[in-house]
Amino acid sequence: MFKLRPFSKGLIYLILIIYSIGVFIPFLTLGLNSFKSLREIFLTPFSLPSYFRIENYAATWKQANLLIAYINSFTISIVSIFGILLTSSMIAYILARYDFPFRRILYLYIISGLVLPARLAIIPIYLLLRDLALLDTRIGLILVYIATGIPFSVFILKHFMEAVPVEIEDSARIDGASPWKIYSLIILPLCRPALVVVGIFNFVAIWNDFFFPLILINSRSKETIPLAISVFFGEYANQWHLLSTALWMATFPALLMFAILSKQFISGMTQGAIK
Repeated sequence: MFKLRPFSKGLIYLILIIYSIGVFIPFLTLGLNSFKSLREIFLTPFSLPSYFRIENYAATWKQANLLIAYINSFTISIVSIFGILLTSSMIAYILARYDFPFRRILYLYIISGLVLPARLAIIPIYLLLRDLALLDTRIGLILVYIATGIPFSVFILKHFMEAVPVEIEDSARIDGASPWKIYSLIILPLCRPALVVVGIFNFVAIWNDFFFPLILINSRSKETIPLAISVFFGEYANQWHLLSTALWMATFPALLMFAILSKQFISGMTQGAIK
């Protein structure tokens, strides 16, 4: 088994510590600035607040209408993740287990979405949603997120499913299990770490996305979190104290989800690296 020398091991730990500090400092600064006034942020942006202004949170919640934005973001994110996982897992299972003409071409066509960003197709997407009367609707935004999340999800899930022994499925077929039962009761539970990885990656991308809601959503009642907090960016001045509060409140759900599912996430990433 490969062993690191003490010097190499110490150097790796040092790099990881420096990286962790570099990631932690922006979050800490953002959290501290959420309790400061605008003047105090400009004077002492990296120090502790002289007075913890809890009223910043109340003002942010009211001005940005964050309750509606949270409901919209959670609804769009959860439904989109469910659609991505269901659609991608079925496609990945077919590509991993069934042999049919042009299978490889179909797989390359699907994962080509990893190379071509969906933002390049914003004009065709806009025109298509307009013709389907789905502009300024949550359903239209959900369909766009499902379509853009499929390439990465199929790429990850297909390789996990190929690693599942075929003998398990053969035994289930002998016992009379249908393809749907094999997929839902055997393949999906065995691929749970991969599903968690795909879910977290897509959730973070959808939750933080500003581009598609900006183009496809016009009503204040349908705004997502990133679109709602843009109200603090003014034409001539920005409300940095309220913006810091809003960003901190917007980041918290994603951090909470990762903390809850971190064990499964790390397990899925590790298994993916081994495979």
